[in-house]
Formats: sequence, C-alpha cells, structure tokens
Amino acid sequence: MTTVIASGKTIDDAIAEGLARLNTSKEHVQIRIVQQPSKGFLGLIGVKQAQVELTLTHEPAAQVSIPTDVPQPAPELQPAKAAVPVQPDTEPMELDSRAQASSYEEAVQFVKEIGDSIGMELEVDVKRTRDGYIMSISGNDLGLLIGRRGQTLDALQYLVNIVANRYSDKYIRIMLDAENFRDRRRKTLEELADRLANRVIRSGKEVVLEPMSSQERKVIHARLQNHNRVKTVSKGEEPNRRVVITLR
Repeated sequence: MTTVIASGKTIDDAIAEGLARLNTSKEHVQIRIVQQPSKGFLGLIGVKQAQVELTLTHEPAAQVSIPTDVPQPAPELQPAKAAVPVQPDTEPMELDSRAQASSYEEAVQFVKEIGDSIGMELEVDVKRTRDGYIMSISGNDLGLLIGRRGQTLDALQYLVNIVANRYSDKYIRIMLDAENFRDRRRKTLEELADRLANRVIRSGKEVVLEPMSSQERKVIHARLQNHNRVKTVSKGEEPNRRVVITLR
C-alpha cells in the first residue's frame, strides 16, 4: 500500500497536504498522527510541526498492457458524470468558535509552560468579565510570578495577550491574576491616591508618582476623578509615564 508522511502547522493542515500528494480524499486513506504540533517556548524554542501518516486503503487498479497488433473494438462512449461538489467538514460558525476557543487554550498552555520552565506546577482558570477575560493562576509560591509590585505579572500578561491574539480572528483582552493580587494592588493604589491627594491639599504643591503601567494609572485617575480639590494627569512616555496629582 502507498504511504506518505506529511507535515503542517496543524493536524488538519498536515492531512490536507498528504491528501494532495496522494491525490485522494479522506474516505480512501487511513490516518495515523505521528507528531502533535507544538508552539514551543515563547514561540521560538522547541517549535514542532504536526506530522501525520496517510496510507491508501484502495490502491488504483493496475493497467494491463494490450498488444498493439491485436485489433480492439472501439470503446463505448459513456455519458460524463456530473462533478460532485466537495462539502467542507465543518460549517464556518464552527470554525470561528473553534478558533476562539483555541486562543484561550494556547494562552493557558503558554502560562503552564512558563511555570514548567521554572519548576512550578500551575493551574489556570478563565472567567469572562465586562471588559474581557481574567485568567487566574493558582499554585505554590506564586510570588516569583507576581514580582515586585506586580511587574513580572504585568510582563507575563503582556505576553499572554500576544499569544492569545495570534490565534484569534478578533482582538481579545486578557487580564492575568495570581492569588487575588490585582484586587489587593487596586486597594493599595486607592489608599495611596487618597494620601497623596491630602498631601497636595496641605502643601499646595503637585505630587509626581513613580512610573506605572497604564492599568495602575487608570486606578489612580478613577479614584480621584470626582475629587473636588485635586485632579490628575499623566505625563511622559512609556515605560516611564507617570501620574501627576495637582490642585484644581
């Protein structure tokens, strides 16, 4: 039997490549998955393509050589058969939903691979919110993933969004959390905003905060947006953009 091994970005891509090389359809082959695809670490290290083995279940009939000196009857003409259109395996709506689910699966797998690379076994829970999705990480000793003032968690969140949107047909926004850090950090920033607002009122001088992520700057702005004595503005360029609190 004729057998080929084909490769592709996904299992479906590899199967399509093999079918094209055999010039046949799925009904006429046996398929064995040789290797699952792998995006590798950060999409750079250990990337593997999918590999499948396709074996024809029905070989084409052998052609018999006919001596040229024996007269043969004229072949009987048969009416041409109408071509049967090939229907796709899935409907477009199913493909869209699969692509959407794949985005989160890739993001979750990415986080777990990060944990594996530093010797941490992580679990990830995905929940939908009004603004997007929250991926909550659970495990032991998550301080290493959170980092000083959440800087490591912010960097990982940035990478997670890149990974997820590489496999999505529309933009999705993911917030990464660990040990309820985001809520605890928000409360800390709100208390800081209140203290600094009182300092500005007492001294009459503006206060410039240290550089913050856009997410943390938004917390400060939201906390003081309805304050009747002070106001906030952001100044500078990323990654050194800061919040300034000043009198109205």
